[in-house]
Amino acid sequence: MSNGLEIRWHGRGGQGAKTAALLLADVAFQTGAFVQGFPEYGPERMGAPITAYNRISYKPIRVHSNIYTPDMVMVVDETLLESVDVTAGLKKDGAIIINSERSKEEILPYLKGYQGSVYVIDARAISQQTLGKNFPNSPMLAAAVAVSGVMEREAFLKEMRASYAHKFAKKPEVIEGNMKALEMTWDALSEELKDAEKLIA
Repeated sequence: MSNGLEIRWHGRGGQGAKTAALLLADVAFQTGAFVQGFPEYGPERMGAPITAYNRISYKPIRVHSNIYTPDMVMVVDETLLESVDVTAGLKKDGAIIINSERSKEEILPYLKGYQGSVYVIDARAISQQTLGKNFPNSPMLAAAVAVSGVMEREAFLKEMRASYAHKFAKKPEVIEGNMKALEMTWDALSEELKDAEKLIA
């Protein structure tokens, strides 16, 4: 898709990859973009591999198929690296972001020689620290926005706070935990992204 951004998410049922894709579509829409966020339905069971997609553009989106040549891939569960070709179709000038406590160097052998940008974020550790549980979708969502450049940090945080305030109206501690997770993730990536170009046209 020209003049836009296409993202493919890989995760397992119950980890929030689908939720993250839908949240990303929602916050991008709030900042004036045309968006799509949708899952690819397979076996809907806890722990089963799932795929979700985003299209984000500043022009109307005319295509409604799955995404086969994404600009960015998000891997919410690193165990999928051994069973799923997560780099399939990924553009050479794109990026892949993997949730792992391992180093980038340890991850690279699983990426089949992919030559584009590779980012590793320990979303589990961040969510454990900020929420007390392994909820990797908030850190991965922040990573997707930070790396893609689809919106500025302050606009993103503002829209996410509004979204969480609506979703967790009776659980303010969850709002603050999620906000802290977003900020920590962005901070963790900021040095790597200092000279990186935005993926969205």
